[in-house]
Amino acid sequence: MKGADPSNGLEPAVPHMSRRQVLTLLPAAGLAALPLPARAAAGVDHARLLANTVAMFAGTPEVNARPEVAGKLAAITGTAGQRLAAMDRAGDGELFSGLPLGANDANLRLAFQYLYEMALATRTPGGGLDGDAAVQRRVVDGLQWLHERHYGDQSAGYYGNWHTWEIGISTHVSRTLVLLAEPLREHRPGLTQTYVASMDAYLRNGKDGDVDLDSRFHTGANLADITANRILQGALTGDDARVGKAISDQATVFATIDPYDLRHGVTDGYYRDGSFIQHHSVAYTGSYGRILLTRVVQTLKMLDGATGGGTSDLAGVVYGWIADGFAPLIFEGWMMEIVKGRAVSRTASGYGDVGTIVEAVADLADHVQGADALALKKYVRHLPAADTAAFVSPVSIARYAAIRADAAIPAADLNPPERCVAFNAMDRTVHRRPGYAFALARNSDRISKYEYMNGENLMPWFQGEGAYHLYLAGEDQREVFGVDYYTTVSPYRLAGITAPVEERRTVPELYGRFWYENPGHPLNFTSSSESQNRYVYFPRAGNAFSGGATLGAYGAAGMVQSDDAAYTAAQAGLLPDDFVVHRNARATKSWFMLDAEIVVLAAGISGQDGREAVTTVDSRIAAPGDAVTLTGEGWDGRAWQAGDTAPPRWLRYANGTRRTAVGYAFLTRQPVAAGLETVTRSRRVVRAANPDTAVTKNVFTASVTHPATGAVPALAYALVPHATESRLRRYADGPLTVLANSRHVQAIKHETLGIVAVNVFADGPRQAGRLLVDGPASVIVRHGERTTVGLSDPTMKRDRVAVVLRGAPLKLVKADEGVTVRRVPGGTLVQATTRHAHGRTFTATLR
Repeated sequence: MKGADPSNGLEPAVPHMSRRQVLTLLPAAGLAALPLPARAAAGVDHARLLANTVAMFAGTPEVNARPEVAGKLAAITGTAGQRLAAMDRAGDGELFSGLPLGANDANLRLAFQYLYEMALATRTPGGGLDGDAAVQRRVVDGLQWLHERHYGDQSAGYYGNWHTWEIGISTHVSRTLVLLAEPLREHRPGLTQTYVASMDAYLRNGKDGDVDLDSRFHTGANLADITANRILQGALTGDDARVGKAISDQATVFATIDPYDLRHGVTDGYYRDGSFIQHHSVAYTGSYGRILLTRVVQTLKMLDGATGGGTSDLAGVVYGWIADGFAPLIFEGWMMEIVKGRAVSRTASGYGDVGTIVEAVADLADHVQGADALALKKYVRHLPAADTAAFVSPVSIARYAAIRADAAIPAADLNPPERCVAFNAMDRTVHRRPGYAFALARNSDRISKYEYMNGENLMPWFQGEGAYHLYLAGEDQREVFGVDYYTTVSPYRLAGITAPVEERRTVPELYGRFWYENPGHPLNFTSSSESQNRYVYFPRAGNAFSGGATLGAYGAAGMVQSDDAAYTAAQAGLLPDDFVVHRNARATKSWFMLDAEIVVLAAGISGQDGREAVTTVDSRIAAPGDAVTLTGEGWDGRAWQAGDTAPPRWLRYANGTRRTAVGYAFLTRQPVAAGLETVTRSRRVVRAANPDTAVTKNVFTASVTHPATGAVPALAYALVPHATESRLRRYADGPLTVLANSRHVQAIKHETLGIVAVNVFADGPRQAGRLLVDGPASVIVRHGERTTVGLSDPTMKRDRVAVVLRGAPLKLVKADEGVTVRRVPGGTLVQATTRHAHGRTFTATLR
């Protein structure tokens, strides 16, 4: 089940599956979840399900004999040996040395993880501890010890993070119970049922010890985790109804989210345009989306042959997630930062993120049919070699190695060479060309400005404020982005943002803890309350305009910068007096994504409250020893030098060591502050749990200051990847023209491409060149042998959008459903019915 061809000007199309359609695809066991016990008894082969699970995590004798798996076996055995040594050194009141229990939920989760790692080694064929009954007995006794002292007492448990108790511990326990099912029956025959009862009781955000699909905690990746655990628990206890209910609950994550027909009020999951949202409003493909992908593929593997039906149709849905949700966000094996939420502050790299996706892709290739299976295998060969040491399953390592070694499978990207993807459902845009990729993060009253939580991503304030990443081919992205980018680049100078000149403090600095605590207030501020989410962890914006149109492989996006929900609530007197809020700067912005350049327009810029504002054209980092040079030229043709106050016509940043360069062609005249600075900071400044590792980088920043007097209210420039100086000089004579740049209309024309692109932010009609646009809209028109038009409603609130193409009347060749074309005095009217389209682009071809 493939999505639409992304080269035809349509939005990416993840296979659209309603909940009803998903349920019809489930095997009998899935439908058993419907609350009738007789239907639940439709039969699941529990032994097969459990054997599949053991093989998935521990491997098989045949697989584990392969040389590619040897490293994984050694790692499993070595980790178990470390855990055994820690158990041997345990002091009074400890199960493992150095892991005090009783007050720290993370330590308790680790204790269960350590037991799982020991159990896994005893079930891994070919491993050094395979079949070691003594170790198995120690694990069983450890489970008993933890339950008696730290887990079984419901009145003493459930401190710290809810995730620990409802997901983290249950995941390790459920898998351990599966691995050691026989020793448990022999030595502690009632312990499995005892643990299942306790895990049910800890589902406090559920209902009657089970999943509650109406709970804001039981959605998306979290729901997949919980239900995967409950499938295993049901198989262990021979409970068909439990297995069937868990399968049915997990099946809801396969259903495409329809924002106009929400089920259980859930906005978490995959959208028609490939977007993925978790935490109700956070763009999260690169973190929670990965977790969900991993878990559902593991479920497909667990259920293989254990139910009465097949799951290939569901696997086809997951194929769509990969092709249209993940692939656009992966550049040369690196997961883009714009969809990682608070995980951008972690030390794990974007390459490691993609490694977990590659494992799922290799596994999924065995569950989809024909062309889709081949496409996935081609993609596995296209991506850089993954670090299989991070793979969960030895079987996956062997499967991955076989695909990589198969010379009959040609390497091929799931992306066409040129692609522009508007993930408007999560306020993200990705623009790809051979040699570079551009990734843009926006926000709105639908999507959060950033995500902070649990001491992670401590300085996130402007990460969704039009921040962008320009990835260049051939780079080791760990050297130019990742955690070190956020560590060494000022949070007020992220590439692309307009920020007020002020200093902010982190949540721990403000409140002395990782959240704002005030349970006595009517909004009930606790660590996991809805108010904490809304005003601290991931606040949304106040603007509706955020989105854009695509036309073939070209794109336009726009955003109106606004205050966040906390500031707005504070002005209304809704928040406590000691709750700190910040007023944002104002700006109206557009990004027009072409072939050789990305054109950025900004207008109506103000720092508000008598403050200056600063727009950062770019910030890039390099190793201190890299040969970095800055060159430029003024509008008078003279060479530009750092410190010049005269406006530059162009600047060029070049890293001679890495043989990369980015040019900045300015289309308006204003002073630009650009220079290099050596910065050393600890990675702990962005995440409290990071190691206190000092990072030194050579930081380049180019920025424009907007005085509080109102001077420099607008600017326009083009980012030019891989630019040479001679190429930058040519922008003086075209091909770019700024047709409009105000708070109401922003538009450009590219003469060579025959493209006119416009964002209208105000009620209309508004004119840009020969286009007349009726009210808020995003429009791209390309002239040639035929004229093609793409238009969308970035506010997601309009019933229809329209544009008049002035000039000789044009005839309709073809158009998307919902598009009408007719002659009007002076030109041709193209109108699209955008009601409930959620920002989707509508296209028409004219002659």
